Amino acid sequence: MLNRQNILLFIALGIALLGTGCTTIAPTDTAFQTSTIDALLAGVYDGDMSCRQLLTHGDFGIGTFDHLDGEMVVLDGNLYQIKSDGKVYRPDMSTNTPFATVCKFIMDKTFTVGAGTNYKALEHLINQHVPNQNLFYAIKITGKFSQMKTRSVPGQKKPYPPLKTVTSHQPEFKMKNVSGTIVGFRCPPYVKGINVPGYHLHFISDDRTQGGHILSFEIITARCEIDILNNYFLTLPLNTKDFAETDLSKDRSKELKAVEK
Repeated sequence: MLNRQNILLFIALGIALLGTGCTTIAPTDTAFQTSTIDALLAGVYDGDMSCRQLLTHGDFGIGTFDHLDGEMVVLDGNLYQIKSDGKVYRPDMSTNTPFATVCKFIMDKTFTVGAGTNYKALEHLINQHVPNQNLFYAIKITGKFSQMKTRSVPGQKKPYPPLKTVTSHQPEFKMKNVSGTIVGFRCPPYVKGINVPGYHLHFISDDRTQGGHILSFEIITARCEIDILNNYFLTLPLNTKDFAETDLSKDRSKELKAVEK
């Protein structure tokens, strides 16, 4: 039987737990993802998770928005939207996302990146520092870039075309001598069809005016930080008709390659 002292202790613990918001604290070492890349490739652009909900699962990550309206960057707990005009916006937190991956970023490894390093060379460098190809890695690279080429996607109207069609007419942006942060993930090969195997990187400038999905870059000076993620949580759209009716048995790897590069 509980005595008065124990009851008071339980009440105090309950208040403390409510005060810390423990039910919404994102777990560490975990890649959290909503929907799948193949669903996005197939044209499932209506999301059923809000940006507000997404941020309860992480403070760092990438994705897109309802109707495929631009590229998402989540950095230091702030969520940004780079639209097809190449400009950075702060979306309403009630806006939904049809596809995103986030984590609670805690650095496990860090190293400097030398001048002249491009996309391919950076991949090789990171692979040397974290050779285990079977884990997830969150990648944050902060520095100055002699050139940065990005793209974004314009919002779509139904009936939605597949992503390959959308990106074949994508606006591209070229930046020179820009400082900013690369935000993204390296995913293991076995997530084919679920996420992007290998590297998927977005960019946002320090002044929060430019960014997008990265196509190419060259580094002047930079520091790379890596969070090693050995947990993976996938949630699927429950109330999205298009997701329920989309054939996800097809192999869309060729479409993904065309879209990413």
